[in-house]
Amino acid sequence: MSMHAEDDVIAPNSVERSPASSAVPAPVPAPAPNADRAVASRTRTFDTRRLSKDFADQGAFLYLEDFLAPEVTTQLVQSARGLLDEVNRNYLPGHKQGGSVSRHTIDGLAPFIAELYRSKELIGWLEQLSGDKLQVSPADDPHAYALYYYTRAGDHIGWHYDTSYYDGRRYTLLLGVIDESSCRLDYELHTRNPDVADQPGSVQIPPGGLVFFDGDKLRHRITPAGANEMRVSLTFEYVTDPNMRPWRRFISNMKDAIAYFGFRQVFRQMTKRRKDPA
Repeated sequence: MSMHAEDDVIAPNSVERSPASSAVPAPVPAPAPNADRAVASRTRTFDTRRLSKDFADQGAFLYLEDFLAPEVTTQLVQSARGLLDEVNRNYLPGHKQGGSVSRHTIDGLAPFIAELYRSKELIGWLEQLSGDKLQVSPADDPHAYALYYYTRAGDHIGWHYDTSYYDGRRYTLLLGVIDESSCRLDYELHTRNPDVADQPGSVQIPPGGLVFFDGDKLRHRITPAGANEMRVSLTFEYVTDPNMRPWRRFISNMKDAIAYFGFRQVFRQMTKRRKDPA
């Protein structure tokens, strides 16, 4: 299958401006919330023991329609709209069309996302769900936290697993940010378990919603966007072992460069970190 990546970016929607005499000053954005406090305010209301059982019964999968605190969702929406100029678009015929912003760009322009990713409250709660000791992904992994944009008709991603190239397991936390679309997350549970029948499902993830799963176990896709639609999701990747063998690192980097973030983003960042490991 031929693979081809576009390095074009999505332009923000144009806005008709009023004459200067009638211009109203733009509202000052509210300060970013404290990630740990915001997560704790939500997780303390959940029956985590029951959710952990649901996660296990569903083959390492959990969906919550309402997870994030409202102030966190608002901050993520602002960040996602503010990063429209940074989106790298890619097209893989027959499999994928859409845009992405990697953690390397997010670090400089939307630091609250990185703070939320590293939240001890969040990681601790996810450990209770999964039963695993979780670690953040290495600093050179562009997928550690990333935004995914579906903003043009036909944007989608086909059936796939979030394959882990690490020596241990890799868990995906998917958070709904913007959903002005008809896109759905279609999935199939238990496909890796020969003793349990496959179980199909489909959800439309609202802003603030959550999907948490073992990337190697959940077969899933995002259905195509329609005209004049917009969907943005945020994913966090946590690992049980951050080590990766060199040949797997090469495969992972090539996949990220071709299918998601572009060669400049992936390999320039790797070179920079080798020169300045601090």
